[in-house]
Amino acid sequence: MISYVRGELAAVEPQKAIVDVGGVGYGVYMSQQTLSLLPPVGNEVKLYTYLNVKEDAMQLFGFLTRDDLDIFKLVIGVNGIGPKGGLNILACMSPDELRFAIMSGDAKAISAAPGIGKKTAEKLILELRDKVDIEDVLEHAAHGDDAPAVRAGDAESGMQAEAVQALVALGYGNAESMRAVRRTSPDCASVEDILKEALKYLF
Repeated sequence: MISYVRGELAAVEPQKAIVDVGGVGYGVYMSQQTLSLLPPVGNEVKLYTYLNVKEDAMQLFGFLTRDDLDIFKLVIGVNGIGPKGGLNILACMSPDELRFAIMSGDAKAISAAPGIGKKTAEKLILELRDKVDIEDVLEHAAHGDDAPAVRAGDAESGMQAEAVQALVALGYGNAESMRAVRRTSPDCASVEDILKEALKYLF
């Protein structure tokens, strides 16, 4: 398993980047969106990778963050969605946007990805809904991709999750509730404070 590659960006092709690692050029397939975020050729890059082994080929798929890679692996675990389908989905939405879509049952947003039909999107939502939760989304937003497993801000994340659940109970959707809570100030000291501020973004 190749967890990541780090080296000089040697070239950018239509569907992949070539990374020179110790004189060996690794071809790493990436979404067009991610390719556009790479630094200029000649700079060092670090790409988190997934090695897809087939009978006739071995392909590396690359991502700029571990979060991108983690959600990619969840997506391709759904029967009927291969690595290229996973890349197409992540080319259209960020990991958190995909989590929002899964939690809110927004098959239309997911099926906007090339090659992903409505039935496949609905299947993805059904299979992954239990693997994505509110706290997971909020923790990624608050702490970033490389945060340690034990976090000092877990209490804050717990309050945010409780606030989202309260908003959902009031009739707001999962996705809009999470977006509003994520916009609140980190200075909020209680669930009530978070709710008051989040409601301003919902009106």
